[in-house]
Amino acid sequence: MAEIKVNCRVAPELDPGFVPAALWNREFRRLAAASPAAADAAITLERSNGAVSRFDTKLLPDTEENLPLNFRYTERIVKFMLWAYGGRIVTVAGAPRVAAKLAEVYSADGDRAFDYQVMGERIYGGRFEIRSVPYAQAVPEKKISVKLGGNFSGCRIGFDLGGSDRKCAAVIDGKTVHSEEVVWDPYFQKDVNYHREGILDSLRRAAAKLPRIDAIGGSAAGVYVENQPRIASLFRGIPEADFSTKVRPIFLEIANEFPGVPFVVLNDGEVTALAGSLSLKRNALIGLAMGTSEAVGYVTPDGTLTDYLNELAFAPIDYREDDPPVDEWSGDAGVGAMYLSQQAVGRLVKPAGFDIPAGTPLPEVLKIVQKARAEGDPRAAKIYRTVGAYLGYAVAHYADFYALENLLLLGRVSSGEGGSEILREAEKVLQTEFSELKVAFHIPDETFKRHGQAVIAASL
Repeated sequence: MAEIKVNCRVAPELDPGFVPAALWNREFRRLAAASPAAADAAITLERSNGAVSRFDTKLLPDTEENLPLNFRYTERIVKFMLWAYGGRIVTVAGAPRVAAKLAEVYSADGDRAFDYQVMGERIYGGRFEIRSVPYAQAVPEKKISVKLGGNFSGCRIGFDLGGSDRKCAAVIDGKTVHSEEVVWDPYFQKDVNYHREGILDSLRRAAAKLPRIDAIGGSAAGVYVENQPRIASLFRGIPEADFSTKVRPIFLEIANEFPGVPFVVLNDGEVTALAGSLSLKRNALIGLAMGTSEAVGYVTPDGTLTDYLNELAFAPIDYREDDPPVDEWSGDAGVGAMYLSQQAVGRLVKPAGFDIPAGTPLPEVLKIVQKARAEGDPRAAKIYRTVGAYLGYAVAHYADFYALENLLLLGRVSSGEGGSEILREAEKVLQTEFSELKVAFHIPDETFKRHGQAVIAASL
């Protein structure tokens, strides 16, 4: 069996074991293309609204000898597609051995039980399935898009709920008349009233600055269907048995406090992408917020949003098999949240040489690193360059799944000189390794980075 090895020409200096998905996949495809018996294959994901996402590729000949490599490649692609696009029915066309193994892994008691449960009953309300068909029977792609955002007329409130703070803005005809950031700690609160009262407190304070309320828009981490959270890190502390009765209706209940006012909640990544599209006047754009986790949204080349999940915090970007960092929520390794968020900074402080007491909250760790960078500490610079290398290789991987020309970087990790350092290293990766990709990086001013999502949410 062939073995795939990659060499990072712009290696993350504090993480030499990093194996970029973009490089690994490129090498696999080179091997497959060189084989005279390479097999055409397609992976499709079907969502409950009829949308279908499709990824066509080639695999090594479908033999037992090639199964480990074929499976490694296909499984990581499936995992990425699930969290980029979403879907309950996965069809693998042209690779029956791989499909059979995927069905074992993505099952109630398999290694991907988290994905099986979340993509099935939790988000799409039905049993998750892996199907196998001949390549000729692969389902055609079907896209759905929607135009949202950009409406600033009247008196509006926007809010943005993060893992360490909640932001709220009051806007009158596009002018921000109130913007506030409140520290909170929602992750492991067991009483949903903590979340409800915190959100209502911010909304009421904003409402006090307006003569009336014409609309309310919100941005929050997670998957939202008709203003209802289906999976959301903000509510991880609520017992699973209470999720459907106490968490799902929370925003419907909050909306009832403002009768007659249109109320919309979107994934925070979608609002990030809208913010980028509206402020930069560019499309084919990913907005990526490096906060407590990684939040991503996407605006198409036509300037519309899609029905994609864009939850790339759970999507793999590192294929290393030797002691990879594992996401404690999903149980998977090498996923975006471990590289493009405060969690990445927390992982890198020790190899950088910082002596920070174990158990220090990640926002405090980030503040220490930011202060050190502002003082010219080379240890902090290494952390930011390492995160920048992660970002560059991740963007190259994202470009396999999105029509991508622009990336807007937001979030606490990108604040200050560190954010510019991240982008410089990411650009270096693309210029060195992926010169064919033409992706422009953008970083907003500090006020927009910290409060822009709340203001843009007001336009929903």
